[in-house]
Amino acid sequence: MTKRDVFEYALVRVVPRVERGECFNAGVIVYCRARSFAAARTHLDEVKLLALDPKADVAGVRAALRAVEGVCGGGEDAGQAAGDDAGRRFRWLIAPRSTVVQPGPVHTGLTADPEAEVERLLDLLVR
Repeated sequence: MTKRDVFEYALVRVVPRVERGECFNAGVIVYCRARSFAAARTHLDEVKLLALDPKADVAGVRAALRAVEGVCGGGEDAGQAAGDDAGRRFRWLIAPRSTVVQPGPVHTGLTADPEAEVERLLDLLVR
């Protein structure tokens, strides 16, 4: 039997007009402590974005989503978080915030392949 490890994940939501509270899923962040793994994948549905806010800054939202992926992945794309471990980057990304791009609640599961889990959750919950 393949060894499975606990993982945590949170959806990345786009809230075009924070005061209205309307949102849609635009990405997923996955963290597996046992494997020191953290990754984020995003997918922006521009039609949904512009339906909720015809004046939305599409380029700004795309940049914010790229930043989530960069911070989560670590390295030079992570900016100030470049030296942080996977868990610390994940915790920073899931901290509540009132911005156009924000995390949803954290959920848990078991996986034998965290990288595949990122893609599975993106297909299931975002695309």
